Amino acid sequence: MLTLKVLRDDPEMVIRKLAVKNFDARAIVENVLELDKKRRECQAQSDAILSSQKQAAAKIGALMKEGKKEEAEEAKKEVAELKAKSAQLLADGDAAENEMNAQLVLLPNLPCDIVPEGKGAEDNLVVKMGGPEVELPADALPHWELAKKYDIIDFDLGVKITGAGFPVYKGKGAKLQRALINFFLDNNTAAGYKEVEPPVVVNAASGFGTGQLPDKEGQMYHANLDDFYLVPTAEVPVTNIFRDVILPADQIPQRLTAYTPCFRREAGSYGKDVRGLNRLHQFDKVEIVRVEKPENSYAALDEMVAHVESLVNKLGLKYRILRLCGGDMSFTSAITYDFELWSAAQGRWLEISSVSNFETYQAHRLHLRYKDENGKTQLAHTLNGSSLALPRVVAALLEDNQTPDGIIIPEALRPYTGFDKID
Repeated sequence: MLTLKVLRDDPEMVIRKLAVKNFDARAIVENVLELDKKRRECQAQSDAILSSQKQAAAKIGALMKEGKKEEAEEAKKEVAELKAKSAQLLADGDAAENEMNAQLVLLPNLPCDIVPEGKGAEDNLVVKMGGPEVELPADALPHWELAKKYDIIDFDLGVKITGAGFPVYKGKGAKLQRALINFFLDNNTAAGYKEVEPPVVVNAASGFGTGQLPDKEGQMYHANLDDFYLVPTAEVPVTNIFRDVILPADQIPQRLTAYTPCFRREAGSYGKDVRGLNRLHQFDKVEIVRVEKPENSYAALDEMVAHVESLVNKLGLKYRILRLCGGDMSFTSAITYDFELWSAAQGRWLEISSVSNFETYQAHRLHLRYKDENGKTQLAHTLNGSSLALPRVVAALLEDNQTPDGIIIPEALRPYTGFDKID
Protein backbone atom coordinates (compact mmCIF):
# COMPACT_ATOMS: atom_id res chain seq x y z
CA MET A 1 0.00 0.00 0.00
CA LEU A 2 1.04 3.64 -0.20
CA THR A 3 3.19 4.89 2.65
CA LEU A 4 1.78 7.50 4.98
CA LYS A 5 4.79 9.70 4.22
CA VAL A 6 3.79 9.94 0.56
CA LEU A 7 0.34 11.23 1.53
CA ARG A 8 1.73 13.67 4.10
CA ASP A 9 4.38 15.06 1.75
CA ASP A 10 2.14 15.75 -1.24
CA PRO A 11 -1.52 14.75 -0.98
CA GLU A 12 -2.47 16.66 -4.14
CA MET A 13 0.12 14.69 -6.13
CA VAL A 14 -1.44 11.42 -4.89
CA ILE A 15 -4.92 12.59 -5.87
CA ARG A 16 -3.71 13.77 -9.28
CA LYS A 17 -1.82 10.57 -10.09
CA LEU A 18 -4.61 8.26 -8.99
CA ALA A 19 -6.93 10.17 -11.29
CA VAL A 20 -4.86 8.64 -14.13
CA LYS A 21 -6.20 5.30 -12.88
CA ASN A 22 -9.71 6.81 -12.91
CA PHE A 23 -9.75 6.62 -9.12
CA ASP A 24 -11.12 9.56 -7.13
CA ALA A 25 -8.87 9.52 -4.07
CA ARG A 26 -9.65 12.90 -2.47
CA ALA A 27 -12.09 11.72 0.21
CA ILE A 28 -9.86 8.82 1.29
CA VAL A 29 -6.68 10.91 1.29
CA GLU A 30 -8.29 13.66 3.35
CA ASN A 31 -9.76 11.10 5.77
CA VAL A 32 -6.38 9.37 6.18
CA LEU A 33 -4.63 12.65 6.92
CA GLU A 34 -7.32 13.64 9.44
CA LEU A 35 -7.02 10.27 11.20
CA ASP A 36 -3.24 10.61 11.18
CA LYS A 37 -3.57 14.04 12.79
CA LYS A 38 -5.89 12.64 15.46
CA ARG A 39 -3.53 9.73 16.13
CA ARG A 40 -0.57 12.05 16.59
CA GLU A 41 -2.56 14.41 18.81
CA CYS A 42 -3.63 11.51 21.04
CA GLN A 43 -0.01 10.35 21.28
CA ALA A 44 1.23 13.86 22.12
CA GLN A 45 -1.41 14.33 24.83
CA SER A 46 -0.65 10.89 26.25
CA ASP A 47 3.07 11.73 26.36
CA ALA A 48 2.29 14.98 28.21
CA ILE A 49 0.15 13.09 30.72
CA LEU A 50 2.95 10.56 31.23
CA SER A 51 5.24 13.42 32.18
CA SER A 52 2.62 14.70 34.65
CA GLN A 53 2.29 11.18 36.08
CA LYS A 54 6.01 11.04 36.77
CA GLN A 55 5.90 14.40 38.51
CA ALA A 56 2.89 13.34 40.58
CA ALA A 57 4.59 10.06 41.54
CA ALA A 58 7.64 11.95 42.75
CA LYS A 59 5.35 14.28 44.71
CA ILE A 60 3.66 11.31 46.43
CA GLY A 61 7.03 9.99 47.57
CA ALA A 62 8.01 13.36 49.01
CA LEU A 63 4.66 13.76 50.82
CA MET A 64 4.94 10.30 52.36
CA LYS A 65 8.41 11.11 53.66
CA GLU A 66 7.05 14.28 55.20
CA GLY A 67 4.22 12.32 56.84
CA LYS A 68 1.53 14.13 54.87
CA LYS A 69 -0.58 11.05 54.33
CA GLU A 70 -3.85 12.78 53.39
CA GLU A 71 -2.16 14.95 50.79
CA ALA A 72 -0.36 11.87 49.46
CA GLU A 73 -3.71 10.06 49.06
CA GLU A 74 -5.10 13.00 47.10
CA ALA A 75 -2.03 12.90 44.88
CA LYS A 76 -2.60 9.16 44.30
CA LYS A 77 -6.15 9.91 43.13
CA GLU A 78 -4.69 12.45 40.70
CA VAL A 79 -2.27 9.81 39.33
CA ALA A 80 -5.14 7.33 38.88
CA GLU A 81 -7.13 9.92 36.95
CA LEU A 82 -4.12 10.68 34.78
CA LYS A 83 -3.61 6.95 34.06
CA ALA A 84 -7.25 6.56 33.06
CA LYS A 85 -7.07 9.61 30.81
CA SER A 86 -3.82 8.35 29.25
CA ALA A 87 -5.33 4.90 28.64
CA GLN A 88 -8.33 6.45 26.90
CA LEU A 89 -6.10 8.62 24.72
CA LEU A 90 -4.01 5.60 23.73
CA ALA A 91 -7.18 3.65 22.90
CA ASP A 92 -8.47 6.56 20.81
CA GLY A 93 -5.11 6.79 19.07
CA ASP A 94 -5.09 3.05 18.31
CA ALA A 95 -8.64 3.27 16.94
CA ALA A 96 -7.63 6.18 14.70
CA GLU A 97 -4.57 4.27 13.48
CA ASN A 98 -6.60 1.13 12.71
CA GLU A 99 -9.15 3.13 10.75
CA MET A 100 -6.36 5.02 8.98
CA ASN A 101 -4.74 1.73 7.87
CA ALA A 102 -8.13 0.39 6.77
CA GLN A 103 -8.48 3.48 4.56
CA LEU A 104 -4.90 3.32 3.26
CA VAL A 105 -5.40 -0.17 1.79
CA LEU A 106 -8.27 1.20 -0.31
CA LEU A 107 -5.86 3.38 -2.28
CA PRO A 108 -4.35 1.84 -5.46
CA ASN A 109 -0.69 2.16 -6.30
CA LEU A 110 0.42 5.35 -8.02
CA PRO A 111 1.04 4.96 -11.76
CA CYS A 112 4.49 6.01 -12.90
CA ASP A 113 4.88 9.07 -15.09
CA ILE A 114 4.95 7.29 -18.46
CA VAL A 115 1.63 5.50 -17.93
CA PRO A 116 -0.82 6.87 -20.52
CA GLU A 117 -4.19 8.19 -19.45
CA GLY A 118 -7.24 6.25 -20.53
CA LYS A 119 -10.33 4.43 -19.37
CA GLY A 120 -9.86 0.93 -20.76
CA ALA A 121 -8.23 -1.46 -23.22
CA GLU A 122 -8.98 0.79 -26.19
CA ASP A 123 -6.62 3.42 -24.75
CA ASN A 124 -3.61 1.12 -24.25
CA LEU A 125 -0.46 2.10 -26.14
CA VAL A 126 1.04 -0.38 -28.62
CA VAL A 127 4.82 -0.09 -28.14
CA LYS A 128 5.97 -2.96 -30.36
CA MET A 129 4.76 -5.61 -32.78
CA GLY A 130 6.64 -8.69 -33.93
CA GLY A 131 6.51 -12.24 -35.20
CA PRO A 132 5.54 -13.64 -38.58
CA GLU A 133 2.39 -12.72 -40.44
CA VAL A 134 -0.20 -15.48 -40.39
CA GLU A 135 -2.33 -16.33 -43.40
CA LEU A 136 -4.90 -19.07 -42.97
CA PRO A 137 -7.46 -20.39 -45.45
CA ALA A 138 -11.06 -19.26 -45.14
CA ASP A 139 -12.05 -22.62 -43.65
CA ALA A 140 -9.47 -22.43 -40.83
CA LEU A 141 -10.81 -23.69 -37.52
CA PRO A 142 -10.74 -22.00 -34.09
CA HIS A 143 -8.79 -23.89 -31.43
CA TRP A 144 -11.86 -25.39 -29.71
CA GLU A 145 -12.79 -27.14 -32.95
CA LEU A 146 -9.20 -28.21 -33.55
CA ALA A 147 -9.10 -29.60 -30.00
CA LYS A 148 -12.16 -31.72 -30.73
CA LYS A 149 -10.96 -32.77 -34.19
CA TYR A 150 -7.66 -34.12 -32.85
CA ASP A 151 -9.04 -35.21 -29.45
CA ILE A 152 -6.47 -33.24 -27.45
CA ILE A 153 -8.67 -31.08 -25.18
CA ASP A 154 -12.09 -32.11 -23.90
CA PHE A 155 -14.15 -29.19 -22.66
CA ASP A 156 -17.35 -31.20 -22.19
CA LEU A 157 -15.59 -33.78 -20.01
CA GLY A 158 -14.27 -30.93 -17.84
CA VAL A 159 -17.85 -29.68 -17.39
CA LYS A 160 -18.91 -33.17 -16.31
CA ILE A 161 -16.07 -33.53 -13.79
CA THR A 162 -16.12 -29.99 -12.40
CA GLY A 163 -17.83 -27.31 -14.47
CA ALA A 164 -17.23 -24.83 -17.28
CA GLY A 165 -13.69 -23.49 -17.44
CA PHE A 166 -11.97 -26.69 -16.27
CA PRO A 167 -10.82 -28.51 -19.44
CA VAL A 168 -9.32 -32.00 -19.62
CA TYR A 169 -6.13 -32.24 -21.70
CA LYS A 170 -5.64 -35.57 -23.47
CA GLY A 171 -2.87 -37.35 -25.37
CA LYS A 172 -0.75 -34.92 -27.33
CA GLY A 173 -2.70 -32.04 -25.75
CA ALA A 174 -1.51 -33.08 -22.29
CA LYS A 175 2.04 -33.57 -23.57
CA LEU A 176 1.94 -30.12 -25.17
CA GLN A 177 0.99 -28.59 -21.80
CA ARG A 178 3.87 -30.35 -20.05
CA ALA A 179 6.25 -29.41 -22.86
CA LEU A 180 5.38 -25.72 -22.65
CA ILE A 181 5.76 -25.65 -18.86
CA ASN A 182 9.22 -27.24 -19.06
CA PHE A 183 10.21 -25.06 -22.01
CA PHE A 184 9.33 -21.88 -20.13
CA LEU A 185 10.97 -23.00 -16.88
CA ASP A 186 14.18 -24.05 -18.65
CA ASN A 187 14.39 -20.72 -20.48
CA ASN A 188 13.75 -18.83 -17.26
CA THR A 189 16.42 -20.68 -15.30
CA ALA A 190 18.87 -20.22 -18.18
CA ALA A 191 18.18 -16.47 -17.88
CA GLY A 192 19.18 -16.52 -14.19
CA TYR A 193 15.90 -17.16 -12.40
CA LYS A 194 15.98 -19.70 -9.56
CA GLU A 195 13.18 -22.25 -9.81
CA VAL A 196 10.92 -22.78 -6.80
CA GLU A 197 7.82 -24.92 -6.32
CA PRO A 198 5.48 -23.08 -3.92
CA PRO A 199 2.14 -24.12 -2.40
CA VAL A 200 -0.92 -23.46 -4.54
CA VAL A 201 -3.05 -22.44 -1.55
CA VAL A 202 -2.18 -19.41 0.56
CA ASN A 203 -3.38 -17.77 3.75
CA ALA A 204 -5.07 -14.37 3.94
CA ALA A 205 -1.82 -12.66 5.00
CA SER A 206 -0.21 -13.76 1.73
CA GLY A 207 -3.18 -12.52 -0.28
CA PHE A 208 -2.98 -9.18 1.50
CA GLY A 209 0.78 -8.93 1.02
CA THR A 210 0.62 -8.95 -2.78
CA GLY A 211 -2.60 -6.94 -2.99
CA GLN A 212 -5.14 -9.60 -3.99
CA LEU A 213 -6.90 -8.97 -0.68
CA PRO A 214 -9.01 -7.04 -0.02
CA ASP A 215 -9.25 -5.96 -3.69
CA LYS A 216 -9.92 -9.25 -5.50
CA GLU A 217 -11.42 -11.64 -2.96
CA GLY A 218 -14.45 -12.09 -5.24
CA GLN A 219 -12.19 -13.48 -7.98
CA MET A 220 -10.42 -16.00 -5.73
CA TYR A 221 -11.53 -19.48 -4.72
CA HIS A 222 -11.79 -19.59 -0.93
CA ALA A 223 -11.52 -22.69 1.28
CA ASN A 224 -13.72 -21.40 4.09
CA LEU A 225 -12.93 -24.00 6.75
CA ASP A 226 -9.20 -23.25 6.75
CA ASP A 227 -9.45 -19.67 5.49
CA PHE A 228 -7.10 -20.52 2.61
CA TYR A 229 -7.21 -19.19 -0.94
CA LEU A 230 -6.33 -21.04 -4.15
CA VAL A 231 -3.65 -19.01 -5.91
CA PRO A 232 -4.75 -16.86 -8.86
CA THR A 233 -1.08 -16.65 -9.91
CA ALA A 234 2.31 -17.90 -8.68
CA GLU A 235 3.13 -14.25 -7.97
CA VAL A 236 1.29 -14.59 -4.65
CA PRO A 237 3.18 -17.47 -2.98
CA VAL A 238 6.53 -16.65 -4.59
CA THR A 239 6.55 -12.97 -3.60
CA ASN A 240 5.40 -13.92 -0.08
CA ILE A 241 8.60 -15.92 0.36
CA PHE A 242 10.02 -12.52 1.26
CA ARG A 243 7.24 -11.36 3.59
CA ASP A 244 8.67 -9.94 6.86
CA VAL A 245 12.21 -10.30 5.50
CA ILE A 246 15.11 -7.85 5.57
CA LEU A 247 17.48 -8.84 2.78
CA PRO A 248 21.21 -8.26 3.36
CA ALA A 249 22.85 -6.03 0.77
CA ASP A 250 24.49 -9.02 -0.92
CA GLN A 251 21.17 -10.90 -1.32
CA ILE A 252 19.38 -8.37 -3.47
CA PRO A 253 18.34 -8.65 -6.26
CA GLN A 254 16.30 -11.84 -6.01
CA ARG A 255 15.11 -13.58 -9.21
CA LEU A 256 12.71 -16.52 -8.97
CA THR A 257 10.55 -18.54 -11.34
CA ALA A 258 7.76 -21.00 -10.61
CA TYR A 259 5.10 -23.07 -12.29
CA THR A 260 1.68 -23.41 -10.66
CA PRO A 261 -1.84 -24.17 -11.69
CA CYS A 262 -3.85 -20.97 -11.22
CA PHE A 263 -7.47 -20.57 -10.15
CA ARG A 264 -9.73 -17.63 -10.92
CA ARG A 265 -13.48 -17.42 -10.58
CA GLU A 266 -13.69 -14.86 -13.43
CA ALA A 267 -17.07 -13.70 -12.14
CA GLY A 268 -19.11 -11.92 -14.79
CA SER A 269 -17.27 -13.40 -17.78
CA TYR A 270 -19.58 -14.37 -20.62
CA GLY A 271 -20.02 -14.34 -24.39
CA LYS A 272 -17.92 -15.42 -27.35
CA ASP A 273 -14.65 -14.19 -25.81
CA VAL A 274 -14.75 -16.96 -23.20
CA ARG A 275 -15.01 -19.90 -25.60
CA GLY A 276 -12.48 -22.70 -25.46
CA LEU A 277 -9.19 -21.69 -23.83
CA ASN A 278 -9.86 -17.97 -24.02
CA ARG A 279 -10.91 -17.71 -20.38
CA LEU A 280 -10.63 -20.53 -17.84
CA HIS A 281 -11.15 -21.02 -14.12
CA GLN A 282 -8.11 -23.31 -13.84
CA PHE A 283 -5.04 -22.89 -16.02
CA ASP A 284 -1.28 -23.42 -16.01
CA LYS A 285 1.17 -20.55 -15.82
CA VAL A 286 4.88 -20.03 -15.34
CA GLU A 287 5.85 -16.85 -13.51
CA ILE A 288 8.97 -14.77 -12.95
CA VAL A 289 9.36 -12.61 -9.83
CA ARG A 290 12.09 -10.12 -8.95
CA VAL A 291 12.99 -8.16 -5.83
CA GLU A 292 15.15 -5.16 -6.66
CA LYS A 293 16.66 -2.00 -5.24
CA PRO A 294 14.54 0.99 -6.30
CA GLU A 295 17.28 2.45 -8.48
CA ASN A 296 17.50 -0.80 -10.49
CA SER A 297 13.86 -1.81 -10.81
CA TYR A 298 13.05 -0.13 -14.13
CA ALA A 299 16.12 -1.65 -15.79
CA ALA A 300 14.91 -4.97 -14.37
CA LEU A 301 11.46 -4.35 -15.86
CA ASP A 302 12.99 -3.80 -19.30
CA GLU A 303 14.96 -7.05 -18.92
CA MET A 304 11.78 -8.95 -18.00
CA VAL A 305 9.90 -7.56 -21.00
CA ALA A 306 12.78 -8.51 -23.30
CA HIS A 307 12.90 -12.01 -21.79
CA VAL A 308 9.18 -12.63 -22.28
CA GLU A 309 9.51 -11.34 -25.85
CA SER A 310 12.31 -13.85 -26.47
CA LEU A 311 10.01 -16.71 -25.43
CA VAL A 312 7.29 -15.60 -27.85
CA ASN A 313 9.82 -15.25 -30.64
CA LYS A 314 11.14 -18.77 -30.03
CA LEU A 315 7.60 -20.07 -30.46
CA GLY A 316 7.34 -18.20 -33.78
CA LEU A 317 4.06 -16.46 -32.94
CA LYS A 318 2.79 -13.04 -33.99
CA TYR A 319 2.60 -10.67 -31.00
CA ARG A 320 2.30 -7.13 -29.81
CA ILE A 321 3.41 -5.40 -26.61
CA LEU A 322 1.15 -2.85 -24.94
CA ARG A 323 1.83 -0.29 -22.24
CA LEU A 324 -1.40 -0.28 -20.29
CA CYS A 325 -3.25 2.97 -19.71
CA GLY A 326 -4.18 3.98 -16.18
CA GLY A 327 -7.75 2.74 -16.45
CA ASP A 328 -6.69 -0.77 -17.54
CA MET A 329 -3.97 -1.31 -14.93
CA SER A 330 -4.23 -3.47 -11.85
CA PHE A 331 -4.83 -2.05 -8.39
CA THR A 332 -1.25 -2.76 -7.30
CA SER A 333 0.77 -1.94 -10.40
CA ALA A 334 2.85 1.19 -11.05
CA ILE A 335 3.32 0.21 -14.70
CA THR A 336 2.33 -2.84 -16.74
CA TYR A 337 3.27 -4.17 -20.16
CA ASP A 338 0.89 -6.72 -21.67
CA PHE A 339 1.82 -9.23 -24.34
CA GLU A 340 -0.86 -10.35 -26.79
CA LEU A 341 -0.78 -13.05 -29.44
CA TRP A 342 -2.67 -12.86 -32.71
CA SER A 343 -5.27 -15.59 -33.01
CA ALA A 344 -5.62 -15.87 -36.77
CA ALA A 345 -8.65 -18.16 -36.73
CA GLN A 346 -10.54 -15.98 -34.27
CA GLY A 347 -9.28 -12.73 -35.76
CA ARG A 348 -8.46 -11.22 -32.39
CA TRP A 349 -5.63 -10.55 -29.96
CA LEU A 350 -5.23 -12.79 -26.91
CA GLU A 351 -3.44 -11.60 -23.77
CA ILE A 352 -0.76 -14.05 -22.62
CA SER A 353 1.41 -12.07 -20.22
CA SER A 354 1.47 -9.06 -17.94
CA VAL A 355 4.84 -7.76 -16.77
CA SER A 356 4.60 -5.23 -13.95
CA ASN A 357 6.64 -3.11 -11.58
CA PHE A 358 4.90 -2.53 -8.25
CA GLU A 359 7.68 -0.29 -6.88
CA THR A 360 7.29 -0.25 -3.05
CA TYR A 361 3.52 -0.91 -2.99
CA GLN A 362 3.70 -4.66 -2.31
CA ALA A 363 6.89 -4.35 -0.26
CA HIS A 364 5.16 -1.99 2.18
CA ARG A 365 2.36 -4.52 2.72
CA LEU A 366 4.84 -7.39 2.93
CA HIS A 367 7.30 -5.57 5.21
CA LEU A 368 9.91 -6.54 2.61
CA ARG A 369 13.06 -4.54 3.11
CA TYR A 370 16.77 -4.65 2.38
CA LYS A 371 19.95 -3.17 3.81
CA ASP A 372 21.55 -0.58 1.58
CA GLU A 373 25.31 0.05 1.27
CA ASN A 374 25.18 2.27 4.37
CA GLY A 375 23.39 -0.38 6.43
CA LYS A 376 20.13 1.56 6.36
CA THR A 377 16.87 -0.38 6.01
CA GLN A 378 14.89 0.48 2.86
CA LEU A 379 11.71 -0.77 1.18
CA ALA A 380 12.47 -2.95 -1.86
CA HIS A 381 10.76 -2.88 -5.25
CA THR A 382 8.89 -5.99 -6.45
CA LEU A 383 8.20 -7.03 -10.04
CA ASN A 384 6.54 -9.98 -11.70
CA GLY A 385 5.58 -11.28 -15.11
CA SER A 386 3.89 -14.21 -16.79
CA SER A 387 6.40 -16.25 -18.75
CA LEU A 388 3.97 -17.48 -19.88
CA ALA A 389 0.29 -18.22 -19.25
CA LEU A 390 -0.45 -21.38 -21.23
CA PRO A 391 -4.10 -21.39 -22.38
CA ARG A 392 -3.99 -18.60 -24.94
CA VAL A 393 -0.48 -19.58 -26.02
CA VAL A 394 -1.92 -23.00 -26.83
CA ALA A 395 -4.92 -21.40 -28.55
CA ALA A 396 -2.74 -19.27 -30.84
CA LEU A 397 -0.25 -22.07 -31.39
CA LEU A 398 -2.98 -24.49 -32.52
CA GLU A 399 -4.78 -21.98 -34.72
CA ASP A 400 -1.79 -20.31 -36.35
CA ASN A 401 0.04 -23.59 -37.11
CA GLN A 402 -2.88 -25.60 -38.52
CA THR A 403 -2.45 -27.27 -41.90
CA PRO A 404 -4.62 -29.74 -43.82
CA ASP A 405 -2.35 -32.51 -42.50
CA GLY A 406 -2.28 -31.48 -38.85
CA ILE A 407 -0.90 -28.87 -36.45
CA ILE A 408 2.82 -28.18 -36.77
CA ILE A 409 4.75 -27.93 -33.48
CA PRO A 410 7.25 -25.02 -33.29
CA GLU A 411 10.79 -26.30 -33.68
CA ALA A 412 11.89 -24.99 -30.26
CA LEU A 413 9.22 -27.15 -28.58
CA ARG A 414 9.95 -30.42 -30.35
CA PRO A 415 12.67 -31.58 -27.93
CA TYR A 416 10.05 -31.20 -25.19
CA THR A 417 7.03 -32.72 -26.97
CA GLY A 418 8.82 -35.61 -28.64
CA PHE A 419 6.67 -35.06 -31.75
CA ASP A 420 6.57 -32.42 -34.48
CA LYS A 421 2.90 -32.61 -35.45
CA ILE A 422 -0.52 -33.12 -33.90
CA ASP A 423 -2.55 -35.24 -36.30
